[in-house]
Amino acid sequence: MRKTIYLFIAVVCLSSCSARKKTTTVSNRDAKRNNSNIQKANKDAIANYRSYNSLEYIDRFKAIAIQEMNQYGIPASITLAQGLFESGAGNSDLAKYANNHFGIKCTSDWTGKSYYKDDDNVNDCFRVYDNPEDSFRDHSAFLKRKNYAKLFELDKNDYEGWAYGLKKAGYATNPKYPQLLINIIVKYNLDQYDRPEGEIAKIKREDRVLSQINDSIGKPVQDTLSKTPPDDKIYTVKQGDTLYNISKRFGITVDDLKALNSMSDNGIKIGQKLVVVK
Repeated sequence: MRKTIYLFIAVVCLSSCSARKKTTTVSNRDAKRNNSNIQKANKDAIANYRSYNSLEYIDRFKAIAIQEMNQYGIPASITLAQGLFESGAGNSDLAKYANNHFGIKCTSDWTGKSYYKDDDNVNDCFRVYDNPEDSFRDHSAFLKRKNYAKLFELDKNDYEGWAYGLKKAGYATNPKYPQLLINIIVKYNLDQYDRPEGEIAKIKREDRVLSQINDSIGKPVQDTLSKTPPDDKIYTVKQGDTLYNISKRFGITVDDLKALNSMSDNGIKIGQKLVVVK
């Protein structure tokens, strides 16, 4: 019998994002200003945004769902069903303004831009992506956490096992979440995009992914999409940034950030260099 190569620690979370969330609160004013900056930065993409119906959404994103399935073993049907459900077939504000198709919230390891929206709490923080494909890729990376490890032992065409496993591992609080996903998969015949795998291929894929999960246990999770390493001492202000947004990325307060840079107010400009580590 093949030995399991990872250290599984059962963690059941009570929100849609299982990793530890940042607990910093943001005022309505700051949230509105931040969201306005994000929308301004993405104004061209927003202006050219097209609405999808469910079949168009499936056709648009099935290729990357299959690609992620082949890489990690997450059934393409599960990825597509989650995307359809969480983003309203790509038509939600998060999908339109933040390219976030899975409702993934900011966590303690997230160093990218943020978008604020009322959800479990007022002004919950959600991740912002440069494009929808990054959202799909980060969805796979997000699931490579210890509390989801058991799911990667399932066959990559076992969408029912994945649907119930996601709920059990704490991905969503809705008690009907597994059946919601399964109903979407059945309605749109999404399992046609799933692929079985032979025993040898499964062992290789499983060992590779579980090794990655095992290696990450006890270590800070690195943001796979951020262009700025979190341990850099200097950060260059980009379009859409706010002082609060930057402070949150690097785990310091706005007051500390202002003190480090001898700032008398919250004004910043694109290209400005900021010290972000004490």
